[in-house]
Order: sequence, then structure tokens, then C-alpha cells
Amino acid sequence: MTDILPAAPAAPLYRLEGVGKAYDGPGEKITVLRDISLEIPRGETLAVVGASGSGKSSLLHLLGTLATPSWGRLFFDGRDTGAMSPEEKALLRNNDIGFVFQFHHLLPEFSTLENVAMPAIIAGLPRKRALDMASGLLDRVGLRDRSGYNVTLLSGGERQRAAIARALLRSPRVLLADEPTGNLDEGNGRQVADLLLELNAKEAMAMIVVTHNLEIAARMDRCFELKSGDLYEHTR
Repeated sequence: MTDILPAAPAAPLYRLEGVGKAYDGPGEKITVLRDISLEIPRGETLAVVGASGSGKSSLLHLLGTLATPSWGRLFFDGRDTGAMSPEEKALLRNNDIGFVFQFHHLLPEFSTLENVAMPAIIAGLPRKRALDMASGLLDRVGLRDRSGYNVTLLSGGERQRAAIARALLRSPRVLLADEPTGNLDEGNGRQVADLLLELNAKEAMAMIVVTHNLEIAARMDRCFELKSGDLYEHTR
């Protein structure tokens, strides 16, 4: 009888090995992230909290390949992002990483539907297919009746939901959210958090949220705090 070997464990979606980030200051370099080592499994939800200026957004930009580590290595699905060309990074961001920012960055000259469809249109998909995909996502985030509206006519909560729909259009493997509820009142903020967690569960995508909202952070699988460039995990 042939022995059946157990399947090898899946590689983490992210692996950071001694990652640091420093910027040129007036007289010397300013270090914002220090030697961070971390693994993030597929499908995990993770919060990063910390004071303003603690490096939270810098960490998110590294995870999104919008910035490059000053030292250390950052792997996405086993691939060393430091060895990728700018074109490969752009393709990774368009196909596998969704971004939601505190400011929604929707384009005021387009309708809600067109804004959500924009990543697929940019990727070269036929316009009708892109709009059909966007329409389905607007339905999922509760904005079906707002699809034809110019985004300037949407409320703050509706704009953020539209931004989430746009981030999900390419079925990313991870959603990176930078203060997604920062400009919303308590009720809309809770609704956006509920939506993010619901979509995470349905899509089995990882989700990394930078937030000052400790209520949202407590709902994630894990919570980390950045202090003086060092990352500490909160125990529960």
C-alpha cells in the first residue's frame, strides 16, 4: 500500500523578513519601520493601530508594493517583491491587491458605475463586461440604485462603499484599507466595517486594515500596534 503524504502547508500570502523603511530627513535619515518580520496567512483579517506618524501607512504602502523596503525582504505568495520589475508590480496590484483609502479617490467626472468599473477598463476588458461586473458589485454593497449617479451626489458612506466595490472588481487576494472609516460618522463607520468583514468571509480574501478605531480593530483576527517603528502584537 502506498503511503499518502500529507499536503505541504500553503505558503503565507505575505512574508516579511526584517523589513525596514527610512526616508531622507533634513540632516539624517528618518526610520519609520524597524526590522519587521511577519507572516500573514491567506484569508486572515489583521488590524494595525498606532499614533499618527507611527508608520502605519508606510507599512501598508510596502504591502501594496507602492513603496520599496529600505532593507529586508517582502514576499507576496512566495515571490520576492524586491525582485519584481515596475511592470510586474503594477500587474500584481491590478490583479491581486485591492486598495481602500480614507479618501475614496473616486473620479467626479464619472458615474458611480463607471468609477467602480475603472480598474477593469484600464486592464483592457471590454467596456460592457467591465460595467456588468461593476453593476454586480454595486448590488452587493447596496448601491444598485446609485449606479447612474454622479459620485458627487453620494453620501460619505455611499462613496466609501463604492470605493470598496471598486477595490473588489478584480477579485483581489488581499484588501488593504487605510483608515476606511476615518471620515465617516459612527453609524456609517460601523456599516462599512460590517461590509468589509462580510466580504472577507464570502471571498476568503485577506484583509489588512490600518485604523484608529479600536472597535474595528477588535473584530479582526489579529491586531498589531506600531510604536516608534516597531510592530507589537496585541494579545487577547
